Amino acid sequence: MALSEVPSENVSKTPIFLMATAGVRLLPEPQQASLLKGVCKFLQMNTKFHLPDCGERVQVISGETEGLYGWIATNYLLGALDRPKEHVHGKGHHTYGFLDMGGASAQIAFAPNTTEAERHANDLKLVRMRRLDGSSVEYKVFTATWLGFGANKARLRYIQSLVESYDGPVDEIPDPCMPKGLRSYLGENSGLGKSIIGKTLVGTGAFDECLKRTYPLLRKDAPCEDHPCLLNGQHVPAIDFEVNHFIGVSEYWHTTHGVFGKEQQAYDLASYQQKVLAFCSREWASIESDIVKRKKSAAQKIQDAQEACFKASWLINVLYEGIGIPRLGLGLSSRPSFNTTYDKPGNGRQDLLNSFQPIDTVEGVEVSWTLGKMVLYASGQISPHLSSLPVGFGSNVASKTPSDFEHAGSLPLTSDSYFDSEDSDIDNDNTFGNQTLYSILALMFVALLVVFFLQRPDRSRRIQNIWRRRQSSRKPRSGLSLTNKIFGRGTANYERILEQGEATRYELDDYSEGIIGSDSSDGSHANRYHGPGVPKVVLGRLEEGQQPSVMDRTGLVLRTESRERLAPNLQMLNAGRRSRATSPTRLKSPLMTPTQAE
Repeated sequence: MALSEVPSENVSKTPIFLMATAGVRLLPEPQQASLLKGVCKFLQMNTKFHLPDCGERVQVISGETEGLYGWIATNYLLGALDRPKEHVHGKGHHTYGFLDMGGASAQIAFAPNTTEAERHANDLKLVRMRRLDGSSVEYKVFTATWLGFGANKARLRYIQSLVESYDGPVDEIPDPCMPKGLRSYLGENSGLGKSIIGKTLVGTGAFDECLKRTYPLLRKDAPCEDHPCLLNGQHVPAIDFEVNHFIGVSEYWHTTHGVFGKEQQAYDLASYQQKVLAFCSREWASIESDIVKRKKSAAQKIQDAQEACFKASWLINVLYEGIGIPRLGLGLSSRPSFNTTYDKPGNGRQDLLNSFQPIDTVEGVEVSWTLGKMVLYASGQISPHLSSLPVGFGSNVASKTPSDFEHAGSLPLTSDSYFDSEDSDIDNDNTFGNQTLYSILALMFVALLVVFFLQRPDRSRRIQNIWRRRQSSRKPRSGLSLTNKIFGRGTANYERILEQGEATRYELDDYSEGIIGSDSSDGSHANRYHGPGVPKVVLGRLEEGQQPSVMDRTGLVLRTESRERLAPNLQMLNAGRRSRATSPTRLKSPLMTPTQAE
């Protein structure tokens, strides 16, 4: 796919990164190292992309780094970094929180309000980027990860606990997190322990029971060494949901808009729960029949439907019982969604002010942590102004570069170093232009001589007489060279023409190009050959013409335009006013909670 986007002549100058996440983080370190070494060797042997350092470009990243990249990507795409006035959340806050859930892990990243940022300064990451003018902008972001809390790993933990809850040798185990009548055999490839292999799960479609069964998987009873904590004893600064609005991607999007939702419909908790209840209580045979009728390739849809009830239960518990998203949105929203590929920013701006909103794409661009890495890399290519602090992220240390600082991995671009091939092409063009200029100036000089000699017969005779007298005289005449005699009173003018020609050779490349090929330029052939007035016209052009801007030179224009395309739109402002520390009281859904009394 990359080769279809990158011009062939730029492939060798285009950096390539491969960053592994939770699936590889679960492997033992020796296996990780072996895998990365093999991947790097493959890339170097089979691609021409720029890969100077495998250790930096091919690596396993932490969950915290993954979340931080996701936060950058989300706020970049939504315009919160460079257009803060369009994203006013109150209390001087304008960025969005980021929630990501994959198969193996889940991440959270957000900028706490001012009070919490001061209280938990040591827990925050300092993210430093550059605006297009070279000035630095910094954000203080909290990021955390939960390995094993992704949808697939959570499902395995759920099955383990479900089977263990039944005593004795039971081959068929009722599963409230599957539609009625659905049977799922647990084979050797299920990823479960030997004691569970060979058993069969039988769906009962009891979604309220499913919520209760999945709630303990949050591990909210785990010891919390640094309050407050969310899932699994993980410390997280208090979230102010009046200003912290979260965007969910990956499973947050697919679980809410796959089986249960439409892409055009904004997420709403109450309507979502109603759809889940209706679906999960249906007979599996009926669900499967409907899928086969509507879909030509139904295999993936059937698998999604089999897993949908558990994933919905897990998502609801993580969001509202784990993270603490307020249970608002108790009516079906009629507003258009911001979540579709064809919606433009602004159509669903009000949806983004909800405490939680799942998103897949923004104007056709997928919201993914990988984009965040590229935005940071591009930001590092902007030349610094005033401050020389590097682009990247690390411990929250103001105006310094901490020891754990992770650099963007890029160097500032300069007009002299950007794209060597472009410079080479430009130099070749300039060399050709200079050679052509020399020829033109020589021809002009000869033409002027011819015009001067042939313009008036009496001038020719007068020059011949001067030459004869010079030959007949033995006395040297100081200062009367052949050149001086020919040009007479016009000497200064012609010398100035030659001086300007020298200046043109080194400074006015664009003017020489206009002489050579532009039919509309003032120096075209149609304008230059006038007869007696030629010297005066040429002199006037050179004296009166303005010194051209260096930005008119083809080379710099190309480099500038390329740089503008690569540089991210990073006109950013810091948030900063104080706001309150505590989260607002959360309303409970009138429909269900996993801990409600039976």
